[in-house]
Formats: sequence, C-alpha cells, structure tokens
Amino acid sequence: MEALTHFMNDTVEFYRWSLTIADKRVEKWPMMTSPAPTLAISCLYLLFLWAGPKYMQNREPFQLRKTLIVYNFSMVILNFYIAKELLLGARAAGYSYLCQPVSYSNDVNEVRIASALWWYYISKGVEYLDTVFFILRKKINQVSFLHVYHHCTMFILWWIGIKWVPGGQSFFGAGINSSIHVLMYGYYGLAAFGPKIQKFLWWKKYLTIIQMIQFHVTIGHAGHSLYTGCPFPAWMQWALIGYAVTFIILFGNFYYQTYRRTPRSAHKAAKPVTNGVSMATNGYNKLQDVEENGQKQQKKGRAKRE
Repeated sequence: MEALTHFMNDTVEFYRWSLTIADKRVEKWPMMTSPAPTLAISCLYLLFLWAGPKYMQNREPFQLRKTLIVYNFSMVILNFYIAKELLLGARAAGYSYLCQPVSYSNDVNEVRIASALWWYYISKGVEYLDTVFFILRKKINQVSFLHVYHHCTMFILWWIGIKWVPGGQSFFGAGINSSIHVLMYGYYGLAAFGPKIQKFLWWKKYLTIIQMIQFHVTIGHAGHSLYTGCPFPAWMQWALIGYAVTFIILFGNFYYQTYRRTPRSAHKAAKPVTNGVSMATNGYNKLQDVEENGQKQQKKGRAKRE
C-alpha cells in the first residue's frame, strides 16, 4: 500500500513538472486546460461500447442513411481544412519536411499550425461517432479491436501532442493522416448512398494499403530524425515509432484476413461498407443472401411435402 502511495505521489509530481514545459499558447484553448474532458469522453465511449449493444439487443437497427451521408462528408470537409491549413502554414513558415523543431512563438504561421493540429485532435474525438453509428445500426461485428484501439488511443495521445508539441514535425504525420481521411470519409459518404453507388466503389482495398504505407513512412521519418539528431523531442519520436508498429501489425492482419485469406469468390460477391473495416454492407454479403435463400427454399419444400 505504501509503494502504491509513493507511485501515485510521484505520478502527480511528474505531471505537475510536465505542465511547466507544456506549450503556454494552448493552455487556455478548449479541452486543453486539463486531460479530464478528453479522458471523460473516452470513458463514456468505452461505456457505450458495453451499454450500446445491450440497449440495441431487442430493438430494430437504425438506418441512419441521411445522417451518415451528412456526417461523412462533414468529416471530408474538416479533414481537408486541416490538411490545407497544415500544408499552407508549413510552407509559409518555411518548415523542413525532414527536421523541424517546435517553435513556441506567437508567430502567425506557428499559431496557424498549432490551431490546425488542435482541430486534428478534435476530429479524433468526433470520430468516436463511427463506433456509435455501428452500434445503433447493429453492426457489432465491425467494432473490432483494431477499430476501438485506433479510435480511443488517437484522441488521448493527440491531447498529449497538442499540450506539449503543437508544431514542428507534428505537422507531418497529421497532414498525411488528414489527407488519407479525406479519401476514406469520401468513400464512406459515397457508400452511404446505397447499392447504386456502391457498385462503383472498387478502391476500398487500396485505402488499407495507403494507410499501411503511411505507418511505414511515419517510422522512417521519425527514425531519420533520431538518427540525424533533429532537435524535436525524442520521446515523441520513439512513441510514434512504437505506435506505428502496432498499427502495422493490426492493419497487416486485417488486410490478410480480408483480402488474402478469404476466397476470391467471396471478394467478388462482397459489397462495400459505410464507416468500417469490412467488405460487407449492412452486415451482410451476397454469399449470405444465397445461403439464406437456399435455407428458405428448403423450408418451403419441406412444408409442401408435409
């Protein structure tokens, strides 16, 4: 018990010390004074993961087609804005793409980049709605460990990023990820229109490939900075490398299970999905429909013979 008390006291002292080196520009920005709001929202998210399926268990799934269309294209606009602000701000500030220390000045371009990164952090909180929509539509099978791990950790870790390093090389990964999310949410938004549009959406597979390339680029970029001694916080570079490795493993496993292990006939029969990592639409695919129809025909045949 005494050891636990010492650990808690040391943790509190370390946090108080860390606040002395945090970015003073962002301390009064919404959600940035304390980690409490971010942690509270994340806890509510995890609570909904448990309570949501129970609530929907005996209820009809919500369709939410119009809601999904508005939500996904709103996320396209938000991520495009973030990517555009980071690119233009970095160019105006003369940023290097290989090594860029954090500047805590009130220069207009530095504040512009910090603001864009803050919006990036906020977008990760908004993305919790992806899971909410899955559960309300009773697509529980699409709420995988990868899905939950990605959403929950990104929101929390980027609070740390904005609190201490809202600038410098932080713009690089956020800019790439926002650009990919423009494509991703554009795909989901189009898929939400239904089968008439879904039949043209053949490029879901390549979104996963692009995401995996992104993680390899992140590792290479952070590794180069550590190797050359770039004056960007080394702790964040190592954290990025470790974090990217977990995504390479998880996304690699998803890619193998979805596109390599499954028979080709299943890929040809399967349809896209809105807001998820599945080849099925609304939790079903054509193979399931064939099986279900066959079962129905068998039942009808039995009924006639009886």
